[in-house]
Amino acid sequence: MTSKAREQEPGKLRIVSLGGVDEIGKNMTVFEYGDDIIVVDCGSIFPKEDMLGVDLVIPDISYLMDKRDRIRGYLFTHGHEDHIGATPYILRQAPAHIYGTKLTLALVDLKLKEYRVDNVPMHIVKPRDVVQLGCFTCEFIHVSHSIAGACAIAITCPAGTVIVSGDFKVDYTPIDGHVTDLQTFARYGEQGVMCLLCESTNVERSGYTMSEMKIGETFDKMFAQAGGRVIVAMFASNIHRMQMIIDNAIRYGRKVCFIGRSMVNVSRVAMSIGELKIPEGWLIDMDVLDEYPDNELLVMTTGSQGEPMAGLTRMAYAEHRKLQIRQSDMVIISATPIPGNEKFISRVINQLYRLGAQVVYSAMAEVHVSGHACQEELKLIHALVRPKYFIPVHGEYRMLWQHAVLAESMGVGSQNIVIPEMGQVIEMNENTLALGEQVPVGGILVDGLGVGDVGNVVLRDRKHLSQDGLLIICLAIDRDEEKLVSGPDIVSRGFIYVRENEDIIDNTQELVREILSSSSLAGDNWPNLKNTIKDEVHNYIFEKIKRNPMILPIILDV
Repeated sequence: MTSKAREQEPGKLRIVSLGGVDEIGKNMTVFEYGDDIIVVDCGSIFPKEDMLGVDLVIPDISYLMDKRDRIRGYLFTHGHEDHIGATPYILRQAPAHIYGTKLTLALVDLKLKEYRVDNVPMHIVKPRDVVQLGCFTCEFIHVSHSIAGACAIAITCPAGTVIVSGDFKVDYTPIDGHVTDLQTFARYGEQGVMCLLCESTNVERSGYTMSEMKIGETFDKMFAQAGGRVIVAMFASNIHRMQMIIDNAIRYGRKVCFIGRSMVNVSRVAMSIGELKIPEGWLIDMDVLDEYPDNELLVMTTGSQGEPMAGLTRMAYAEHRKLQIRQSDMVIISATPIPGNEKFISRVINQLYRLGAQVVYSAMAEVHVSGHACQEELKLIHALVRPKYFIPVHGEYRMLWQHAVLAESMGVGSQNIVIPEMGQVIEMNENTLALGEQVPVGGILVDGLGVGDVGNVVLRDRKHLSQDGLLIICLAIDRDEEKLVSGPDIVSRGFIYVRENEDIIDNTQELVREILSSSSLAGDNWPNLKNTIKDEVHNYIFEKIKRNPMILPIILDV
């Protein structure tokens, strides 16, 4: 059966993961039935270490581009970057109505305004609200997570009902008092659920995730002990924890200061919609920090992942324009490293210790709890929903595999479990589950304002430059006279220190003169001349010092 015929086959729901499987982040899932398409989440992911200079990575939506007029809406489970980070880039290419809770859409709107994406219809929903998008009936289900307004989504179409868990945990004592809506999960389980797509982040951990309320007790002890400033690094989006820390600070008479672009922006948005409450007179600007005694200050900053430009990192390396770390400071890192970021945060912690600060992090005290469900909570959702089919999502492959094993232990037949691959179409109705075609997927690299213009060739060159440096050979040739007018001049960047290696520079210049003397200097031969210079100089340098710089011959026409 051709892909076109399969696409038009009636009675089957098509599910395609454009991100969020075999990785932590970049979550984006497409649901397609007949002529209707809905998309759940549009997330980004941190670049890998070898993606030099790249700011973030977003999903490739090539599959959706010729179907844009069929997209009935984008639905967001919550406002974390791995679920909304790609929104301005994707909505610019494939616009449609968007749906989410109040804080989620406030954060999305902030991103859209920052990137000047206008005229996007936004619809704020509340838990248990139902929206109709083409043939899809979608109900938002409240769940506990490390950000306010997190929801699972129950999606019903003629093929059956699918529940997307989003990121969640079962917290019986959440900060806001709103527990995960297990009753609605159970209601759908009674009605019959065709498929469950459930997150897998903490599937390797047994037991239950600790309650967010436990963190409040730890922070209360920390504030009681602190004699100087308290500096807390955390995710800006964790509004509930932010509120709890601020409440503790005010109880101990500390003014609150936000540092870091995302911390300032998110806190401002949260306060404007009533999700974050700070009494009048307790919030101060960082420009007036020095006007208060150290024991009357709480600083909340970005940098819990050791990001190079974030607030805490700049403080640690004495690069922050307003705040320098002192020995009396207590620095609390209220987060655990995202996989891949361990080295970055370790360097920052080491540097903070060198400066004499008291550093508290998750390995030392209960200053962070996960927002993701552990095994027993996952089992609870499986027991309530009782899906016929199961697709593990949001996790690296080992996590997806472990979650498939857990689902089988909860009664889902192995033949009804699909461990998804990125871009693999999964087709289903109440009677059949099958794999369709593979659609184009991947990561689009964002560097500054450029989207997708940094590819493998550019990354390869950046890596080459970072490892071996650059050698520029400048020549000026009279095209008409076919003679060398000036040069060759040698410029080294990141290769060798010229003053201490004059013999290599002199020999390179002499080699280039020999090449010029035995070659045609006519303009139509310049491409060949550049390649010859590049090859001969490369061979000489490698033979001489076993280095492999990028060699860039530049010929000027005078």
